[in-house]
Formats: sequence, C-alpha cells, structure tokens
Amino acid sequence: MIKQSNVPNKLWSGRFDQPTDAFVEAFTASIEFDQRLALHDITGSIAHARMLSQQGIIDPNECAAIIAGLERIATQIKNGSFEWSIALEDVHMNIEAALTAEIGDAGKRLHTGRSRNDQVATDVRLWLRDEIDAIGTAIENLQLTLLTRAEQEADTIMPGFTHLQVAQPITFGHHLMAWYAMLDRDSERLFDCRRRMNTMPLGAAALAGTSYPIDRHYTAALLGFDQPADNSLDAVSDRDFAIEFCAFAAILMMHLSRCSEELILWSSAQFGFIELADAFCTGSSIMPQKKNPDVPELIRGKSGRVFGHLMALLTLMKSQPLAYNKDNQEDKEPLFDTVDTVRAVLRVFNDLIGAIHCRTERMRAAALQGFSTATDLADYLVRQGLPFRDAHEIVGKTVAYAIREQRDLAALSLAELQTFSPLINADVFAVLTLEGSVAARNHLGGTAPQQVRAAIARAKTKTLRWQTLD
Repeated sequence: MIKQSNVPNKLWSGRFDQPTDAFVEAFTASIEFDQRLALHDITGSIAHARMLSQQGIIDPNECAAIIAGLERIATQIKNGSFEWSIALEDVHMNIEAALTAEIGDAGKRLHTGRSRNDQVATDVRLWLRDEIDAIGTAIENLQLTLLTRAEQEADTIMPGFTHLQVAQPITFGHHLMAWYAMLDRDSERLFDCRRRMNTMPLGAAALAGTSYPIDRHYTAALLGFDQPADNSLDAVSDRDFAIEFCAFAAILMMHLSRCSEELILWSSAQFGFIELADAFCTGSSIMPQKKNPDVPELIRGKSGRVFGHLMALLTLMKSQPLAYNKDNQEDKEPLFDTVDTVRAVLRVFNDLIGAIHCRTERMRAAALQGFSTATDLADYLVRQGLPFRDAHEIVGKTVAYAIREQRDLAALSLAELQTFSPLINADVFAVLTLEGSVAARNHLGGTAPQQVRAAIARAKTKTLRWQTLD
C-alpha cells in the first residue's frame, strides 16, 4: 500500500528551506515501480552493515540491530503489510525511514559510506541477476521441449522455403533444431551479459568513493559479485548492463517472433501444416468458424514492445555526462517490463510448442509442390560428369516442361527426362523422391533424419548453463 500523505522531514531535507511541491513530489517519486527492488535493497543493506561492523565503522551491537530490523521489514514486505510513502520518494528511503522508526539512531548509521547512487546501482544488478538466472533456465526448458519435439518429427517431411517459396524438402525435426540453434545463441548472449554485469558498484558512494575505510571486496563476496567496480564515476553512472540485457531480450524476441510467424502461417487453412491447441487460440465474435492463433500473434506483437524498451534505454543514456543524473530513474520501468514480458513469453511459448499437432500428410503434400527436388536432379547430373552450370540449365528446362504438363519431376517418365539429357538413367528416380532428397543430405548440419538425430544427441550432451549455475 502506498500512502500519499506528506512526510515533514525527508532524509535529505536539511539543505532545503521550503517543502517539495506536492505535484513535484509525485512527479519525481519512483516508489510506485521501484518497490520491486525492496528485498534486494535489504540484502545489499545487510551486507553493507556487516562490512561496516567488520571495519569498525559501526558498533557490532548496532549492526545486529540493523540486521534484525531489516529482516523484520523484509517480512512485512513479503506479507504485504509494509506501508510505502510517495513522500519518501523511493524504495531506499522508505526502508531506511522504516528502519530508523523501528530501531532508532542505529538505523541512521546504515547509510554511512554509501549513497543512493551506488545503492540503486547495486540493487538493480542484484535484482536483474536473479531475473537473468530465471530467464536462462526458461530458455533451456524451451530448448529441451524443442529437442523432444524434434526427435518425434525427425522423419516428418515438409517443404523448406526461401523467399516463402518451396525450395527443397527438409524434415520438421530439422526445422525445429534451427529454432533450437537460435535459442542457443540467445542463451550464450545472456550468459555473457550476466558475467559482465556481475560487478559491484557499492562503495562508489555518490561518485568519488568514501573517506571511510570500507572493504569493498568483502561486501562483493557477501553479495556474490565477482569483483567491485574499478572506477567510482563509472560505477554509479553505468547502465550498460541494463542496455545489454535489453539488447539480448530484443534479439530473443525477434527469434520468437519469427518462430511465431511460422506457427501462424503453418496453422492457416492455406498451409494446414499444424494445428494449435485450443488453449492457445480464441474465436471470433462474429465468425463462428474462426480459430485465431492469438498467442503466437501476441508474441509477435510484444517483440515491438521490447525493441522499444531497448531504444528507450539507449536514448536515455546517450547524452548524459558523468556521473549520476536523475534521468537514470527512467531506466527501471523499461527494464522491469522487458523482464516481465520475456519471462511470460518464454513460459507460454514452451507450453505452446509442447501442444502442437502436426498434420504430416499436408506437410508432405506441400513438399511435393514447387519442384522441390529440382536441385537433386541437378546434383545427379553433376555426379554423371556434367558441370553444374550446364546441369542447372538442363533442369530449368525440365521444370519448365513439367510446369506445362502440370506434373512433378518424379511423375515424368524416364523417356521424357532423357529428352533433356542422355545422362539420365533409371536410378534418377531414387533422388527425385522426397525421402531420397532428404536422406541425401547426410552430413553435419544437414536435414537427413540421421543427422537430425545426431544433432539432437549432441545437444543433449551439452552442459546446461543455467540449471547447473551455482
């Protein structure tokens, strides 16, 4: 619950002769959205108090009182009984004010050797680190679902497309493994992002560090950071980690949008390759026959939302001088919404993929259209000794003839094929079938069922980055 009432003495009010205008107070406050950092703020404050005590900056009894008070406040926040105040601006001042009211002057000592500038930079990193770990695990869960479906569909033939035109036959399992590969790059990017962001700003204070004999390495170890930030100016003003995360999220959403677009096309009457489960679709208010692919459409739409957040953060930072500026209050809402969107999308997409029903006969029938084995005929002629460019021309003429005759290449007689090249023999029909075409691409990365299963096996042996993360 957030209170609108004014607080007579703000924690920084000593410098000012006049109270803050009520509208300005609401305009500059961030508590309505940054309260989600509360538990991480408390975690950071407890570590800071332990360090102050270890260094002899505060008394051990004061440290114990601070920690006990913060733990009681954390319980109130978890059960929803904590009262937030707009007049106290942000999550940090709300908690500090509550702590001082709870334990007295000892609460006022907690802020020794730090500023809200390094405090918020630390809180956001602690919060985002946990969210990154959850998102990384969600990506791996989706990858595991894709592996299961790819294994089931390793022999399922479908058309592969370029320019959205039938190009060559592939297997649905191979296509699903292409989605897996996209997500694998996303997982690597996120892992790298986590490594770079796991540096602690705390101890940089407002911008120049502090005159107290703090031990930043001790605090970093308590909070699970790899190291403290080297430069105090950069520590409080750096938002690269948020931008990098949003860049990762934008690429991930671009990938999931492409996958969603294919699901939308494939589930249409014109394609009919798959059927989406009813749980992921809605109907029409006027057309009773409609089954709309709302979930993949909404995923496709939400990609633009995440792209916008990335641009917002880049624009936010592009003209800021060092060090901290109030502009940076605007970093949280785009970041928070990006995290929420990505987590929701990964969850629903995972469920969606697991519930797809494949219409294998429609896929196969579509692969027979568009002369998808034409390249196989050209490769056959090359193996007979013909240069590829000559083979390409011969097959082009053969396809033009088949179009006039309204028959597939495999439906032409040997005599008809031989009118285009005497090098064609009866064994050509083995390569003109869909199964023959797919099986012929039996090399690393190829669409042959044997290679699809090998790719799945390799993927299963890879160490899971996130589910084994300490």
